Amino acid sequence: MQLKLERIYAKPVDTNGYRLLVDRLWPRGISKANAQLDDWVKEIGPSTALRKWFNHESAKYPEFVARYQAELDANPLTASFISQVAEQLTKTNVILLFGAKDEQHNQAVVLRDCLIASGQLPTF
Repeated sequence: MQLKLERIYAKPVDTNGYRLLVDRLWPRGISKANAQLDDWVKEIGPSTALRKWFNHESAKYPEFVARYQAELDANPLTASFISQVAEQLTKTNVILLFGAKDEQHNQAVVLRDCLIASGQLPTF
C-alpha cells in the first residue's frame, strides 16, 4: 500500500484508496458529495495563525515546516492521526488531500514526511 498526496481540485487519480482531507478549511467550490472523502481531519491542519502567516509563500516554506512540525508535536490528535493512517495502510492506499495550488510546498507534504518519520507506518 502507498501513502499518496493529491490536490482536491484535481480529478481524483485514485478513488479506491482511503481519502483524507487534511485542510483546516473546507476547499471553496468543492461539494461534500463530490469530494469522495472518507474523512476530514481538519484538526490536524496548520493553525489559522500559521496558515495566515505562511500565505503559501514558498520563501517561507522552511520556517513553515519547522513551525507546523512544532504544532504537530504539540497536537494531542497527532498520535491518533498516525494510528488511523497506519491502520488504513494495512488495507488500502491512503491519499492525503489538500487544496493548495503549490503541490510541493504545503501542509500535506509536511504531514506525509511526519507520518513516514514516525516509524509507525507498515512497510510493504
